[in-house]
Amino acid sequence: MTPWYRSRVATMLGIDYPIIQGPFGGGLSSTTLVAEVSNLGGLGSFGAQGLAPERIRAIVADIRQRTARPFALNLWVSTEDAGASEVTAEAFEAALSLLRPFYTELGVEPPHYAPRSRVRFEDQVEALLALRVPAFSFVFGVPDPAVLKAARARHIVTIGTATTADEAKALEAADVDLIVASGSEAGGHRPSFLCPAEASLTGTFALVPQVVDRVRIPVIAAGGIADGRTVAAALTLGAQGVQVGTAFLACEESNAVTGHRAALFAPGREQTLLTRGFSGRLARGLRNRLAEQLAQSSRSLPYPLPSELLAPLRTAALARDRVDLVSLWAGQATPLVRHRRARDLFAALVEETTVRLRRDVSTP
Repeated sequence: MTPWYRSRVATMLGIDYPIIQGPFGGGLSSTTLVAEVSNLGGLGSFGAQGLAPERIRAIVADIRQRTARPFALNLWVSTEDAGASEVTAEAFEAALSLLRPFYTELGVEPPHYAPRSRVRFEDQVEALLALRVPAFSFVFGVPDPAVLKAARARHIVTIGTATTADEAKALEAADVDLIVASGSEAGGHRPSFLCPAEASLTGTFALVPQVVDRVRIPVIAAGGIADGRTVAAALTLGAQGVQVGTAFLACEESNAVTGHRAALFAPGREQTLLTRGFSGRLARGLRNRLAEQLAQSSRSLPYPLPSELLAPLRTAALARDRVDLVSLWAGQATPLVRHRRARDLFAALVEETTVRLRRDVSTP
């Protein structure tokens, strides 16, 4: 019998185990974690959303100094929501009113309205293609056919993300190599692109078999996966690989601040919520004071304006270790998180999955 880890996903990516470290945006990714996971035989991933091309080049150079194994860079295809460029100073100030008490509490000057030029996906992906990274993963849409063709010509494996079976079909039609089926249990942003995120909240273990039945290309399960039991369950449902986010975010090698990582092990970590308040796009994180306040507001601006409203507050809160006033991205499987080092987590995932699948095969 072929071992579970010798799957099409592992073969296409050139890795030993079809375990992908979820890419983290917002400064939570680290080259240390990427290299560690890749050196262990998985696929380390770096979330490059919002980063300028020169920063992407520096990150890739750093990763390549740390590992000779395959790794992935992740980008957001859609980098701005409709109407973001037309937001007025009045609308900006109205949305800021909810946050002023927090700025006052920390003694920080709130941001002032100023139209900004933002990093374009087209410029980011041009840098990524020129660097010939081993794998290019993306969320919030499907890149232009010319981008996917250029990636294929450079032997870059493309990994699209779907939250519905229809999105998976769209990715397959575009000739993407691999599909991540991301269930609503996942932490961070819901990367829906055909329907609103609120209408695309199918759970992982309902979504994976639907996607597997609809597409011919290999499927990677994401969301609610944090130990060998959940890896085995995803593979049993037809996935040929898994993407693990929150459990790797909790490891000391990630770039999450100490307070964020501690919160992933603390009592109450099972309490997550979905909110557009932090960025303008629906995302899942731990409940805290700021998240609760933002979830009650109906004044969310288009992405990425809310992030700009919160930027000075976030900087000040992190400097004071005030994790009650920052986003604490986390998935619903957070109570399953046990390991604080990536090496220990990876070894447990491999061993537990092997034992679980062997047991399932031997059970009458």
